[in-house]
Amino acid sequence: MGSETTGNIFVVDDDRFVLESVSTLLDEYGFTVQAFTSGHEAVRQFVTKPVDLVLTDINMPHMDGIELLEKIRFLDRETPVVLMTAYADLDTAVKAIQKGAFDFIIKPYSPPYLVHTVEKGVHYKRLTQIEKNYKRELEITVEKRTSELAEALSRLTEMSREIIERLTAAAELRDEDTGQHILRIGLYAKKLATALGMPDTFIEQIHIASAMHDVGKIGIPDSILLKPGALTSAEFETIKQHTVIGERILKGSSHSMLQMGATIAASHHERWDGTGYPYGLAGEAIPIAGRITMLADQYDALRSERVYKRAFDHATACDIILNGDGRTMPGHFDPRVLSTFDAIKDEFAEIFDSSQPQEQASCGVGAHQQPLPLGI
Repeated sequence: MGSETTGNIFVVDDDRFVLESVSTLLDEYGFTVQAFTSGHEAVRQFVTKPVDLVLTDINMPHMDGIELLEKIRFLDRETPVVLMTAYADLDTAVKAIQKGAFDFIIKPYSPPYLVHTVEKGVHYKRLTQIEKNYKRELEITVEKRTSELAEALSRLTEMSREIIERLTAAAELRDEDTGQHILRIGLYAKKLATALGMPDTFIEQIHIASAMHDVGKIGIPDSILLKPGALTSAEFETIKQHTVIGERILKGSSHSMLQMGATIAASHHERWDGTGYPYGLAGEAIPIAGRITMLADQYDALRSERVYKRAFDHATACDIILNGDGRTMPGHFDPRVLSTFDAIKDEFAEIFDSSQPQEQASCGVGAHQQPLPLGI
């Protein structure tokens, strides 16, 4: 005889004649059969030796076939259980199906039908296992691809950050502290955006995009940009063009990071009271990214030494921003951004101090004794 379908089968029946005849039949068809005269023995074996199908009589002492079915289902939801009975009781059959029986065979059984039912059950178990394995492999693949994508996106973000920093530094090569300045502006802006309760995407974007605020300086002549003394009115008008030059460089991109960069380049010198440049925007008309970067840039400019000014310490810089000094006034800033800065200003000092060389930091901030001439 023989069959292409083989599998491990538990046969359970308290009638030894039926148990032997069924076992012999299935063995001749290539199945590996383990016979039990009680449900308790079958359950004990099933715990340590799962099989492809359980074929059991219903009417047995101590543990009947329905109870055996329930225990098998508790241990394993997938292994088919086929019930046999000499009494065609519809209620029993319905109850068995409700409890998860795979099929129902009436004694005396037809050998071909019994073999067909067992083959069908084994096929079902194996298809179920294949599907289960496929789902698991799919989950593993998805997890792996997701991890790879996240890693690629992380590398892309880091690469984008580095490219932006290097391109921005190219616009300000005259300043040896440019790299640290760019880093600090991003950290200040991120701190302010976080404290303001901005969305996570905005916070991450402004962290990088704010570094592009002065990219337009690449279009300003060195004779003006590096002038050690006060600028004339005409020279200052030229300096102010770095905002529109930066906007022109970054404008039109489909990348949201560059879009924000263009916005910041154009608006980081606008003032809340409308006295800023290049467009003289006021209040809420100034994009929030520009309002945030404007304060961050102002703080760092006050803390840093330039060819036209000395560096101020943290307390002096904060006093100028919060109370004004005639040139910089509180009315220049968005009141909400200004009050947020006041609440977290010490974190700005930590960012600035941590970027300084160790020997310079040990001397204290604002240690420059000779003030340089101030520009317009």
